[in-house]
Amino acid sequence: MARPADLQKRLAAAAPPDVELQCKPMFGGIGAYAGGRMFASLSDAGLALKLCEVDRDKLLKLPGAKPLQYEPSSPPSKSYVVVPDAMLANRKTLRAWIEKSAAFVKAAPARPVRKKRMRSKLR
Repeated sequence: MARPADLQKRLAAAAPPDVELQCKPMFGGIGAYAGGRMFASLSDAGLALKLCEVDRDKLLKLPGAKPLQYEPSSPPSKSYVVVPDAMLANRKTLRAWIEKSAAFVKAAPARPVRKKRMRSKLR
């Protein structure tokens, strides 16, 4: 299994030129963003892409693909799928899946902004 930093290099090499790729540290791994929205998780679990239900089901049918699960005791993700290790070496195939994932998160409705609570000061 590749380390998050190695996965980041593979992701950057395979990313389509029109995807504004940005990576940020996240809980011991790396979150990858396209257009300001997270579309991939790079962790010790592997490179996981956020996909719509149809694409998620297609990817899960490939040998080696599995739902993202950070810990054995944690529930599997309903939206992120770890790509098979063999796909990491196939830049063309990986690029196609990155495009699908990036397009999916860009098309998703914006999340509502939560208002900050005002804390009362004790006197």
